[in-house]
Amino acid sequence: MADVTVLLVGNPNAGKSTLFNALTGGNAKVGNWHGVTVGALAGKCDLDGLAAEIVDLPGIYSLDSMSMEEGYTRDFLAAHGEDFCLFVAECSNLDRALPLVAKLLREGRRGALALTKRRAFERGGGKLDANALKTALGVPVFFAEGKRGELRKTLRRAIGEKPRRTAADASALLAAARYVPGRTGLSRADRLLCNGFFAFPLFFALLFAAFFLTFARGMPGDLCKRGIETLFSETLAARAERIASPVLRGFVADGILRSLGSVLCFLPQITLLQFFLLLLEESGLLSRLAVHADGLMSGVGLNGRAVFSLLMGFGCTAAAILTTRGLDDKRVQRRVILCLPYISCSAKLPVYLALSASFFEEPFLAVVLLYALGVGLSLLVALFLKGKPAPLILELAPLQLPDPLFVAKSLLFQLKQFIIKVATVILAFFFFSWLLSSFSFGFSYCAAEESMLATICGGLKFLFAPVGMADWRIAYAALSGLVAKENVAGAISMLCGAFPYLGESAFALAVFVLACSPCVSAIAATAREVGWKRAALYAAAQTGSALLLSYLVYFMLTGRAVLLLPLAVAAVAAVIAGRKTFERVHGKRADLAEKLHGRNGRAGVLRVQDAVEGAGDPRERSAHGGKRPARGGRRRALLHDARAGEQGGFFRALRGRKHPRGG
Repeated sequence: MADVTVLLVGNPNAGKSTLFNALTGGNAKVGNWHGVTVGALAGKCDLDGLAAEIVDLPGIYSLDSMSMEEGYTRDFLAAHGEDFCLFVAECSNLDRALPLVAKLLREGRRGALALTKRRAFERGGGKLDANALKTALGVPVFFAEGKRGELRKTLRRAIGEKPRRTAADASALLAAARYVPGRTGLSRADRLLCNGFFAFPLFFALLFAAFFLTFARGMPGDLCKRGIETLFSETLAARAERIASPVLRGFVADGILRSLGSVLCFLPQITLLQFFLLLLEESGLLSRLAVHADGLMSGVGLNGRAVFSLLMGFGCTAAAILTTRGLDDKRVQRRVILCLPYISCSAKLPVYLALSASFFEEPFLAVVLLYALGVGLSLLVALFLKGKPAPLILELAPLQLPDPLFVAKSLLFQLKQFIIKVATVILAFFFFSWLLSSFSFGFSYCAAEESMLATICGGLKFLFAPVGMADWRIAYAALSGLVAKENVAGAISMLCGAFPYLGESAFALAVFVLACSPCVSAIAATAREVGWKRAALYAAAQTGSALLLSYLVYFMLTGRAVLLLPLAVAAVAAVIAGRKTFERVHGKRADLAEKLHGRNGRAGVLRVQDAVEGAGDPRERSAHGGKRPARGGRRRALLHDARAGEQGGFFRALRGRKHPRGG
């Protein structure tokens, strides 16, 4: 049992998760963008003989919480009033962090202040007297730097110090610390990236380069894939064919080696895509993309912060669903969760590549088409569920070169998780699939068509008969993706060897996998956010609509237009029923933006909020002086907080012609 519990409290993107990893040796997700931590994450550590539990909490600006993650932290603090608070503040944004620190200390919280990102702060000309701030604040103040052992000793001493209460406000504390925020104004790189005419082409160029290097023939991703494929399917499986026992030979060659090879061969390409996402996160480009994309997102009822979750969906749908807690409106969160299954996660990649040879000679084009189709479907779903968009409240992360060591550690951790998944869940699925497809109910070794699996799944063949595949093997493989999407490629390899149907059928199956319900882990993540009933309803609706969509795609490709009429009628009926169900489940409550800023129009403006003294939450000031901004003003009104300098400004989009407090 821990002797003390330490709560890490501070603004978003202040470095709490990095400090958590340094103290505990853990692998908490960190990122150079707002909303990385979306729930309490606990870890153990030894603070120089004192057993401690370190709890990493989501970022918070003030106790007057606005977003769901801030509300979570506020409630957690209220429920753990006796625990020690380690306030984490970025040096360059100390003026923004101190009001919250001072307020909690005045309420009687025990704590200390850890200052992060000192080097970047001092390179920009910033100055800060930590000892003077300690005297004025009445609690220990230290820079969170050095080796893990030194950090633990420093924290141990801070916990042992007796606090001296102070009634000083934030402005007096800053004056006592002789605080100089450092260089002001936009850097040249920031000026370029705040220009949409430069930022969007840059992003699409980077995206094209990532896909090209990953999927194009002769590129690193393709070469590594072919190497692993040859190792498993030809070298190792060929040796297994020499086993005398037909049962053991079938189990090793088909049940294990070829099935595992059909999944593991895509590991290099998954790694390259994950590497690209990490670069976007750590460089600060992701937050700037969110700002520029806010106009498009608001057009479909979301906001720019949804971009974070949607881009994370390219990695893992379950993890992306958890990041939706960082959104400011529960209804927006639900809409994003419904959009995420259409974003192609890395687990769908093996399926796309396994099927693409049937309808495209160049896998690069096939994968780009399917990924683009998924993005388009997600936006259509958002448009169908469109409500009034929530305001954009976003911490603009600093531009920086990604730390190579951190990127390498993150990649290795994700690869380890993928390999563990393959070696446990997916391997178990392959084993039972081979067992059921190789033995009859009399438990005699037989061909797949006479097996238990063929008998059990025989009725499923009619699901895909309209798309030219009245085949229980294909139906079983497709539905196995509801457990884990990697299973689809492995099951096709095990039961069929190679995909045996024409390109139209292959593309229809790829569309089904793209649009159907995500895996069980993603469904469980959805249930944690919206409840099991809604999660089950979402999964059923997505799978049913995916089946109809695959029929539609097949009929269009084969020119069977006459068959589209009843399907269109069924689709329209499903859409109307689904819309009514969604409105009945979620109700027609007042929009969050209207609650905050009055029931006044839908005009938007994007501006910087100065972290003024006495207002710890920089969202408390008027957005605009009651004037309706010009059309398209969300991006043209992009400004920069002169005091934040290169460490980033605080951006906000507020809808409404008139702020209730603004003149």
